[in-house]
Amino acid sequence: MTVTGVLFDFSGTLFRIESPTAWLRHAAARRGLPLDDGELTRLAAALAAAGAQPGGPPPTAVPPRLTDAWAHRDRSAAEHRAAYLGLAREVALPDEGLYEALYARHMEPGAWLPYPDAPGVLASLRERGIPVAVVSNIGWDPRPVFRAHGLHACVDAYVLSYEHGVQKPDARLFRTACRAIGRRPEDVLMVGDSAAADGGAAAIGCAVRLVEHRPVAERPDALRRAVDRAVA
Repeated sequence: MTVTGVLFDFSGTLFRIESPTAWLRHAAARRGLPLDDGELTRLAAALAAAGAQPGGPPPTAVPPRLTDAWAHRDRSAAEHRAAYLGLAREVALPDEGLYEALYARHMEPGAWLPYPDAPGVLASLRERGIPVAVVSNIGWDPRPVFRAHGLHACVDAYVLSYEHGVQKPDARLFRTACRAIGRRPEDVLMVGDSAAADGGAAAIGCAVRLVEHRPVAERPDALRRAVDRAVA
């Protein structure tokens, strides 16, 4: 195939959320709540196990009362918020306001880091005239994250689940993204970190390349390799 357009997932593909410990530390500081190192470590680990951090580790187990909320968490902003606040409340925190502070923190640009090769890959595609769309299962607008890291100008379209009321792997999101960049699905590459979600692009004829959702320091060039293999 000749790739003339590329779709990218957001979390775990182009960007990675900060560690659960850093996430809790920032939120606690915002609340003026002193946490010693031991408490910080303990609570961060409990929140991570609960799956309370959007973009972070998935829950080790989803409570029955949250099963439906978890399954549809990216369908709307309200469902996203309800699912993650519900999971966070599985952990007893020392301050009631900390739950909201944690949820707010994960949407801040400072909570996200681009993978090392993301700026170069996006800039290269822009220089070659290959349009890019971000296709994400998400409950909030990541455009400020891209702007803060100087990458917004490299993205032609954002197709976000909460804005369309459907989640990947629903083919409608991928079709919408292909239309947004003016390309046929069979000429488009989808790059993501989830076979279950991002692999749905194959159903409409897109090529799919997967990268691992790893810490930023541990994944220096996976995006470049995925794109270089497909874009001649």
